[in-house]
Amino acid sequence: MAREWFLIELLLISSLIGFGQCAKIGICYGRNADDLPTPDKVAQLVQLHSIKYVRIYDSNIDVLKAFANTGVELIIGVPNSDLLPFSQYQSNVDTWLKNSILPYYPATMITYITVGAEVTESPENVSSLVVPAMVNVHNALKKVGLHKRIKVSSTHSLGILSRSFPPSAGAFNSSYAYFLKPMLEFLVENESPFMVDVYPYYAYRDSRKNVSLDYTLFSSTAPDVIDPNTGLVYTNMFDAQIDSIFYALMALNFKTLKLMVTESGWPNKGAISETAATPDNAQTYNTNLIRHVVNDSGTPAKPGEEIDTYIFSLFNENRKPGIASERNWGLFYPDQTSIYSLDWSGRGNVDISTGANITSSNGTWCVASANATEADLQNALNWACGPGNVDCSAIQPSQPCYQPDTTASHASFAFNSYFQMNGAKDVACSFGGAAMKTTKDPSYDTCVYANSR
Repeated sequence: MAREWFLIELLLISSLIGFGQCAKIGICYGRNADDLPTPDKVAQLVQLHSIKYVRIYDSNIDVLKAFANTGVELIIGVPNSDLLPFSQYQSNVDTWLKNSILPYYPATMITYITVGAEVTESPENVSSLVVPAMVNVHNALKKVGLHKRIKVSSTHSLGILSRSFPPSAGAFNSSYAYFLKPMLEFLVENESPFMVDVYPYYAYRDSRKNVSLDYTLFSSTAPDVIDPNTGLVYTNMFDAQIDSIFYALMALNFKTLKLMVTESGWPNKGAISETAATPDNAQTYNTNLIRHVVNDSGTPAKPGEEIDTYIFSLFNENRKPGIASERNWGLFYPDQTSIYSLDWSGRGNVDISTGANITSSNGTWCVASANATEADLQNALNWACGPGNVDCSAIQPSQPCYQPDTTASHASFAFNSYFQMNGAKDVACSFGGAAMKTTKDPSYDTCVYANSR
């Protein structure tokens, strides 16, 4: 009987592990801007919002050090400007790995290396260098036994397609065949994902007559789009763009290659002509995107498919050239306050019908969410009492709000203090989904919670 119960428990645990897995949501951390927080503060910000996955575009040592022992998994990059030396000599890559990566691994959890970024969009003709550089990076990892733990790939824009509509007609541009086919073979052989940057915003901006805003924002009121070749129904542009890649891969007989979205997002500001680039639309798109991904919705062609996705970007990047929207994809200001609220769990209730900085009504407090994990509450509490500049003396031993001595109680006091000192705005009661607003006064005994009245 004891053996039977053991087997039942083992089956239950196994099923929980299996069903507990879901697609990952991460954030892109670009640094092409002035006045950004130091990398160590960025690492704290990421942990505060319970973000577990971050993509950077190089292998900056300060950034690698900042994310050590945080549990955050990093995608690091080899910039296009380094493709020539990386493709020419294996020794160049071996030296780079030895000096720039191995001293910080595994304390800093590096899981992917992107070799080149959107090379077909690059003004330099570097496409032919990508695969040789990828091979050299893989070989360097293999020499030190890390080729199974750190995967190698390269990122692409949708410009790599010659056709994307309808999705079933998705096809790669034949002019890229000289490097694309060997790259795909490399990815399959080494079990690495095909990485693509997906931006429904551009589809709407550049073709407003043919693409509805609701369709790009995942709105439930958007008209369905039916693929005439397959009969598949598309309710949003993101799925349609993803499936165009899937079909392009299938056309080349790469049917099992996994996709990863290494960039997607929506600008919070744009030029006068870019009327859809607003905080409200950015919040709506990213909120719905997170929900779509973490629910493992998949796509019409690949239902239930786990598609790891990285949102672009942590901060606005004022040094970027081009139209105004190019500089305004950020989720946070340089002072680390939110431009708009996001629930990174994808399971909370973020009001996406209002603006990001709406002041809450009188008599509103911010407390720990009952759905938050102990670890998320502790990370948020550490941030509030540290970089958040909250006076946390009241939750110290022998002080009025120390008891009950629980993480949730202490976090509630700190969250509310931060919320009130920042004007009781919605964005100040986010903490990555670890906090929630309430109209019930949480004060007790001699522990008084401030409010906005």
